[in-house]
Amino acid sequence: MKNLAPYLARRIGQGLITIAAIIVLNFMILHLAPGDTVDLLAGEFGAGDPEYLAQLRAEFGLDQPLYVQLGQYFLNIAQFDLGYSYRNATPVLDLILDRLPATLILMLTTILIAFTSGLLLGVVAARRVNTWTDDLISVLALLCYATPLFWLGLMGIVLFSVKLGLLPTGGMYTIGGRFNVWQSTLDVMWHLILPACTLAVYHMAIYTRLMRASMLEVYNLDFIRTARSKGLRRGRIAFGHVLPNAILPMVTMLGVQVGTLLGGAVMVETVFNWPGLGRLAFDAVFQRDYNLLLGTVIFASALVVLINIATDLFYAVLDPRIEVA
Repeated sequence: MKNLAPYLARRIGQGLITIAAIIVLNFMILHLAPGDTVDLLAGEFGAGDPEYLAQLRAEFGLDQPLYVQLGQYFLNIAQFDLGYSYRNATPVLDLILDRLPATLILMLTTILIAFTSGLLLGVVAARRVNTWTDDLISVLALLCYATPLFWLGLMGIVLFSVKLGLLPTGGMYTIGGRFNVWQSTLDVMWHLILPACTLAVYHMAIYTRLMRASMLEVYNLDFIRTARSKGLRRGRIAFGHVLPNAILPMVTMLGVQVGTLLGGAVMVETVFNWPGLGRLAFDAVFQRDYNLLLGTVIFASALVVLINIATDLFYAVLDPRIEVA
């Protein structure tokens, strides 16, 4: 960790370059699409005076050349200003911060479920390799990996909400409910079960297969053969020697999958009407709210970059042989 400061400076610089490239790419794609926010507003009003529409474009800055708009946008971002959502009549940053807690709750719960269950299933499959237990877990992981998230979410609503009446169909809390703090927490957790489990299924399958393969690889290393020759019990070998080394690739995958997790959250939040960043971005697409859509993309990109840096640091803590430099 002696080279921590140069490493962080280099990674933060790389992250800023990555975010800048994402901003330019998404800015160009969005503004090359036909229509803009003013066209959408005119369509909702049923008609629009050309002079009034031109005035709106001038007010929104849409009458400027594309490179001028992009330069102004970078200048605003440098001042931590993500723009103004004219559809919601609210600054973009305020909208994002308002939806961020819901997305963080969903993401953290999903990661906890997927990582824990994938770890346990992978360990069981590796310890019982080439048995019916291993085959069953492998088939289950493959089935979960191949199942579309939106279909799984809809089937979960049909089964557990419509047919059995056990879980709510969507939302984050009961509308109109009068609860205290403890009851409100339980209410949010109750609404969280279906979306979190739906989003966790896909990632659980990846963790299961990765953990199984990683443990089998470690089982074939020389120090494990030495431990066996000393007469150590199978359980102590598995959990004392194999697991600490096999879990390292899982940590790497955890950091990489944050971007995938955010992408999957768009579908899950839409299906379950979960008020997070994914649903906010989904609504921004149909409303042609460029500032809001770009703001959510930038915020999500920055979140992914920070989590990847934290993952690398945590990886170095888990394995002292690895240096950040």
